[in-house]
Amino acid sequence: MKIYNIANDNVISGICGLAQTDYNYTLDKIFPLINKLEEQRKFLDTKFYKRLERDILLGCLMPPLTLAFINKDYSIKSLSNFEEYVNKNIEHGFILDGIQRLTTLKRASEKPEFNSEKEIFFNIIIAENKDKLLYRMITLNNGQRGMTPRHQIEILTHELFDFSKLNIKVQTEKEKARKPEKFSFSLGDIAKGYMAFLTKNVNNENSKIIEEKMDEILVGRILDNDLEDNEIEFEDLIKFVDKNSTNLFCLNWFQTVNNFIGLSVGFANSYKVLFEFSSEQLEEQLHKFEESFKFLNPSKINLGKFRRELSREFIQNIDKYQNSSQDELNDIFFDLTATD
Repeated sequence: MKIYNIANDNVISGICGLAQTDYNYTLDKIFPLINKLEEQRKFLDTKFYKRLERDILLGCLMPPLTLAFINKDYSIKSLSNFEEYVNKNIEHGFILDGIQRLTTLKRASEKPEFNSEKEIFFNIIIAENKDKLLYRMITLNNGQRGMTPRHQIEILTHELFDFSKLNIKVQTEKEKARKPEKFSFSLGDIAKGYMAFLTKNVNNENSKIIEEKMDEILVGRILDNDLEDNEIEFEDLIKFVDKNSTNLFCLNWFQTVNNFIGLSVGFANSYKVLFEFSSEQLEEQLHKFEESFKFLNPSKINLGKFRRELSREFIQNIDKYQNSSQDELNDIFFDLTATD
């Protein structure tokens, strides 16, 4: 793959480049990358892609695809270094934009008139971390009905985070149905936490709003989140959960999805305090939260909604609440959930 120029992307703290290769290299090195994501969206058999397949065989120039890499310690200052990095690490790349086009290209390659030497262009991105890479993916795919923001986040949560190196177990819905592991986290719940982390909002699901409109709202929330202000990554939160999940009470608290969503939003504001807690100290605080939550009248509030909001409030302001008595926290929760 030949790189022609590079430039800085200050929003994602990354470097971008324009590259060229041919169909042969693309099918050999790039196409296999789509299999890295187990829960791909269904390949669209639309008139557009049928027409694209026909046009490929007629010699059209494929619209550029986007390939991305994560490198926290990149120091690529020249075209030659950038090009060397991309070609050496191609198997570690992620397809941010162009999965359907690659699938169409693969189908076209099976026809006798296919020209494997035809040139194809790529946008190359090397991002600083996973959160910023996902931010760029959201901006690229906004407006495409084939892949919702929730779906993008769920498949990248599975791919970008190496849960195998952690003590906690994370299973997809299919894995849980086939062979559930005791005390395992649901990948879908982790993805909901990631969505909350990216949007800084605990209420990202609303059955009263049509799905398409809700997707627009989610994209807007993600794009409004200034990544440059983020001092931590979602991976830091996962490591925090993993460290404290040796404590069974903490583990059970984290595995309640509405708690995890609240934690995902509040964590960025209080991680320095939380990192100082031992698992036993954290358990003591979470016990206090649960006792105050029991104090609420379930017939008068939406328990799921307020668990998300109160867990965010509690975690976000843990520096203040850690010294509150049980009665004081009861009063605070009562005031926060009071209705007219």
